[in-house]
Order: sequence, then C-alpha cells, then structure tokens
Amino acid sequence: MPTINFGTTIIYYNYFIQNRKDVKISIDLVNGVEIYKPRNVSKSKLNDILIQKAPWINQKLEELNEVKTSVQQKEFVSGEKLPYLGRHYRLKVFKEPVKTASIQLKQGRFIAVVPHDWTQYQIQDLLEQQLIAWYRQHGFKKIIERAKDYQAILGVEPRSIQLRTQHRRWGTCTPNGDIYLNWRMVMAPVRVIDYIIVHELVHLLVPQHNDKFWRLVKSTLPHYEHSKEWLRVHGVELHCIG
Repeated sequence: MPTINFGTTIIYYNYFIQNRKDVKISIDLVNGVEIYKPRNVSKSKLNDILIQKAPWINQKLEELNEVKTSVQQKEFVSGEKLPYLGRHYRLKVFKEPVKTASIQLKQGRFIAVVPHDWTQYQIQDLLEQQLIAWYRQHGFKKIIERAKDYQAILGVEPRSIQLRTQHRRWGTCTPNGDIYLNWRMVMAPVRVIDYIIVHELVHLLVPQHNDKFWRLVKSTLPHYEHSKEWLRVHGVELHCIG
C-alpha cells in the first residue's frame, strides 16, 4: 500500500485511476484516505501533490479520530445483543462472588459473570475489555482458517497476519508482506470477512487498486461488490464496541 510521510506520521492511502481532469482526495472513517487521479498524472506527480496536501490530510485524519458516531455503545446488560460473525447473540449477566469479570459464548448466547458488588460502570468497562480479548482470540482463529483457503487459491503467503486496532482501515498490507486486519471485522458477516482478507491478500500480488487488482478480487470473490457495499453502509456500526 502506498504511503506518504508527514513528519513522523506515516499516512497510508489507496489510489484509483479515473477519467477525470484533476486529483480528488477522499477521507472518511470507513475507507481511510482514497485518491482518485487522471490517467495522465504520473506517480511522481501524484506524490508531489500528496506531500503538498499532507498537512491537510493529517488534520482530517485527526478530526476523524475525534468523531463521535451515532452508533450507541454497548452497555453490557442482560438482554443486550452482541455481534459476532454477522449474527447477534443475547447477553446474560450473572453477579457472583468472583473477583473479576469473564465472558464466553455458550449455547447460543454470551454468558458473563461479574463480581456481585461491582457498579454498572465497572461491569461495562471490564466486560468490554474481556469481550474484545475474546473477539481477538476466537475471531483470529476464524480469520486464519479462511485466510489459508484463499492463500491456496491465490498462491500467496503473507509474512504474517495480525489483528490490530485500526480506527480508519479494515486492513493494511505492508511492502514487507505483513497483513494487519482490524479486529472489529470479526463482528461482520463471514462473506465480508472474506472480502477484507482477499482484498489484502491480492495486494501481495498487485500493490495498487488498478484494473488488474479488481479483476483478481472478482475472480476470487465474484460477488465482492456486495460485501464492499456492506462495509460502506454498515462498517461504522462495528464501532459499537471498543
């Protein structure tokens, strides 16, 4: 994935070639930084433009970090629904004589056990941390399983696949072959998880978002557009936790 430097900050971006007269820069919470350039603008010229615009781009990214979305954060009370792999499981909270909180998915619902003398603020704070840890552990296993299937199809082998907290991106493929995935993706439907995985794996073969890149994505996932649209419409909803 191409980058520009702004001081000590590395700004990742994707660019698309279009039939247009000027360079367009789009920045949002779900897709991050996207550049749309005319065919006659060279990579070096584009780089010069982005370096000039870097202060503005960085400012917009910082503003996005402060955005309070309309998505309601989970309160971690009994009856609430928690997402995992595109499904929503009801939460049941039990107050017991225990020292700390725990949560697990069991028999079709999330079961949480918390100390009986904890306040709701303590319950919400600790259960959220426990759930994120649970997502990272169990979701990572699912991601690795599915990634192996698509690695075989595409004939690629990333140096590593890691889950990270990324507020503006669903995935990143570095020039060294490391793939970083947003842990929140484990809340999305499996077909959407597949799209994010394939998207980054294809970057191991085609770094840029050109016609060859999208043809390869489509040949691997013929209906990827539906998953891409799902992320555009519903991606922000996955920020209900964390």
